[in-house]
Amino acid sequence: MHTLPRPLALLVVAVVALGACALPSRASAQHVTVQAGLDHGTLPADTKQTAYLRVALQGQQGGEAAARPPMNVAIVIDKSGSMSGKKIEYAKAAARAALDRLGPQDIVSLVAYDSTVEVLVPATRASDRKTILRGIARLRPGGMTALFAGTSKGAAEVRKFKDARTIDRVILLSDGQANIGPQSPGALAELGASLRREGIGVTTIGMGLDYNEDLMVALARKSGGNHFFVEDPSQLASLFREGFGGLASIVAQEAVVKVTFAEGVRPVRALGVDADIIGQTLTATLAQVYGGEREQVMVEIEVSPRAGGTTHPIARVEVSYHDVATHAVDRVETSVAASFSSDAAAVERSLDRDVMIAVVERLAEDKSRLAVELRDQGKIEEARALLRKNRTFLDFEGDRLGSKRLQKLGAQNEQDAESLQDPSRWNRARKAIRERNNAPDYDGVNF
Repeated sequence: MHTLPRPLALLVVAVVALGACALPSRASAQHVTVQAGLDHGTLPADTKQTAYLRVALQGQQGGEAAARPPMNVAIVIDKSGSMSGKKIEYAKAAARAALDRLGPQDIVSLVAYDSTVEVLVPATRASDRKTILRGIARLRPGGMTALFAGTSKGAAEVRKFKDARTIDRVILLSDGQANIGPQSPGALAELGASLRREGIGVTTIGMGLDYNEDLMVALARKSGGNHFFVEDPSQLASLFREGFGGLASIVAQEAVVKVTFAEGVRPVRALGVDADIIGQTLTATLAQVYGGEREQVMVEIEVSPRAGGTTHPIARVEVSYHDVATHAVDRVETSVAASFSSDAAAVERSLDRDVMIAVVERLAEDKSRLAVELRDQGKIEEARALLRKNRTFLDFEGDRLGSKRLQKLGAQNEQDAESLQDPSRWNRARKAIRERNNAPDYDGVNF
């Protein structure tokens, strides 16, 4: 059975704008381009096999900052007792750094929480710098950690100015465990999913080594936001500067990817993204696409035997998204086919290196997640064996594909394996793994 390796037979086709306005110009219709194809353009003939389909959404670089849609952001900061000392000062510096990245058209609010929740700056234009800076200066630590209530209040501030033209986000910072109100990953995931339905994403930032990464990741993932682990609080301001810059670059929201597979092709599972599979159709929704970055939906498929020298359809791909510049819903459609050959060399020559690197990375993430589960169950040796097997897999594929990124991931898996026995080292490694396994498909920092 063919299980790994196959380049993209890429087809990018017409874009249709849905809405009251006329068909958009070519420039406005291409804020997102779509490419779809297989890990190999040619598949082995006369055998049932596993292959991988990738749908890539590439955000185009935006124009002038003045042309971007307004951001509508609530900064929600943990001010519990554990934030005393330098931590709260670094949090203030980060909030000021965020303000520096906002334009006069943007909306910002500041919410602080400990045992209770306080709105230090109600949602207001970022041009009112004096009021916002006074609110930041009022941050004082003390009390426990009502994280759920703090997030909910931040979302309430975002709702005040939310409309179809805004980029709506809650930025949540915490250094500790939620200990007042709902505090399980499941409860926070439900909150995240509820906010996602409203079009409000939550980006979570865990600071230090005492926060609950499962809770923070669940909230971010289900809401369509991102999660970041910051061990050193002095790094907060630079993270906020870069993250808010990324938030300003969003070119599309609520991108729905629908893949309908041809007869003889069975969708097995999506890799690294939540998706619904009903019969021959897979549907996944990406919360946003950033300018200059690529979002991906990858699907493991099972392909029935086909005769050599033939070409067969694999899938039809439909992508719709809300263009934040034109406020229209754009649609892109394309299809993917594969040729079949008994010539192993021809199959190997059709390898799409870029797709295969992405596939390997997703498969390795699955093994890494399982290793975390094993370690949580106290099965340290099993977790270590799996991480080292993962390292071997990543090293081999990194060498074969010439990918330093995969080689780096292999080295990280070895470091993770070495940290399993020591609780302190494992706490740090676990947070890094959870961040890494839920990171976007690019290296930039985007809130």
